[in-house]
Amino acid sequence: MTTNVEALAAFTADTRFEDLPPAVVQEAKRLLVDSIGCGLGGLSHPKGAIGVKYAAVLGPGAPGEQATIIGTGERVSAVGAAFANGELINALDFDAVLPPGHVSPYVIPPALAAAEGAKASGRSLLAAVAISHEMTNRIGKSMSALRDTKDGKASPPAVFGFSQSIFGAAAGVGKVKGLSKETIAAALGIAGSMSPVQSQWSWSVHVPTATVKYGLAGAVTQAAMAASSLAELGHTGDIQMLDDGEFGYSRMIGSTRWTPERMMANLGKEWFFIPEQVYKLYPHCRILSAPLDVLRELVEKNDIKPSEIEGIKAWVEGFVMEPLWLNRKIDHVTQVQFSMAHGLSVGAHRVPPGKAWQSPEVVNDPSIMALMDKIEFEVHPEYAKLLNEHPASRPTRIEVRARGTTFVGEKRFPRGGATPDPATFVTDDELSRKFVVNAEGVLSARTTDAILQQLWSLEKVDDVGRVMALFQK
Repeated sequence: MTTNVEALAAFTADTRFEDLPPAVVQEAKRLLVDSIGCGLGGLSHPKGAIGVKYAAVLGPGAPGEQATIIGTGERVSAVGAAFANGELINALDFDAVLPPGHVSPYVIPPALAAAEGAKASGRSLLAAVAISHEMTNRIGKSMSALRDTKDGKASPPAVFGFSQSIFGAAAGVGKVKGLSKETIAAALGIAGSMSPVQSQWSWSVHVPTATVKYGLAGAVTQAAMAASSLAELGHTGDIQMLDDGEFGYSRMIGSTRWTPERMMANLGKEWFFIPEQVYKLYPHCRILSAPLDVLRELVEKNDIKPSEIEGIKAWVEGFVMEPLWLNRKIDHVTQVQFSMAHGLSVGAHRVPPGKAWQSPEVVNDPSIMALMDKIEFEVHPEYAKLLNEHPASRPTRIEVRARGTTFVGEKRFPRGGATPDPATFVTDDELSRKFVVNAEGVLSARTTDAILQQLWSLEKVDDVGRVMALFQK
């Protein structure tokens, strides 16, 4: 009898680039453009800089086992490059999100580093990106989720995080290296046993929040690459861990729900991740996207100046009334990625979205800090109802009191992904512009344009290393 791990391994090994629907290929390109762009922006953030420094600690790597760090062009060990690139992509919290949450910073860097080392083609990398996101999305939806509801209220799990991305990360490495389905199955089993703990809630409620955030992307990239190498060297893994609801992976990471049928439904025939893939237009936790959309529209349409604002009230998602999101004391730049008060204050000041939102000048701006004290929050009364009607719902209401008037705006679906509102979709051109903004001050305009051209036509690239060589100075 074939286990779920074996079926996922076969899906990885047997899916050819030629088998991918055009929409899947395009989404894989979009994810690479967005993620590599976020990595460039991440060089401006301490989290990204620390990741780059730690990659040097891991060593230069043996010949044939090296890869390039995004933006710096430094060649280090493949494991070190994957660690650094994961941390860079996630540094600003500007990276794409997909259920179970953050996926791209965990699964793209290992595949990218392994592809460079193996001199794999762009077609192979695109297949790996698609497979790793599809697998992670399927596994994540078979377990407890951050936006679970119960009795009409938000009911997030007591244990949560993004460690389940490790399976997709290991699968992506196996794909670009051309490993057999048996070796990939062993790698997936090993990866599950090496999976980091789910640390989201511990981190969310302990203030001041730690700069490592909800889980180091680098830790998952390292474990995934190790799992793949160990399988190649002859280790075997637990190939039953995604079948066993009592002692298997779901129990290991504290999930109270285990529905493997969601993980395996029409595997290889239907791609679930595309309609759920979301791209961020603000370098901030996704929970603030809808409120920022509405607030920015109100202040721009009515030309409201920060000095005129007497107060702002925002109706938000049901699970965010926790220290992480309610925090108003900024001790470190990473905290502004989650502070709702700081994010809305920056939005009210009409700072163009980009890495500048987390520059010292913006983070510590006296006007921005002062306006934070005039912002209050309340859970949207229809949050659970609307969420259960459509999973992309993020209902919000914003009231801005200024000039003796209350300006009001409401929205159900934020910009970023596919929803019943076609205006929320982020186009390829918008992702390219986001890439350009993130590349400013890091790459020349000529190099930026060359990399974008290569990424948007990656299926024509014979060796991924040629793309990464464009970062070398």
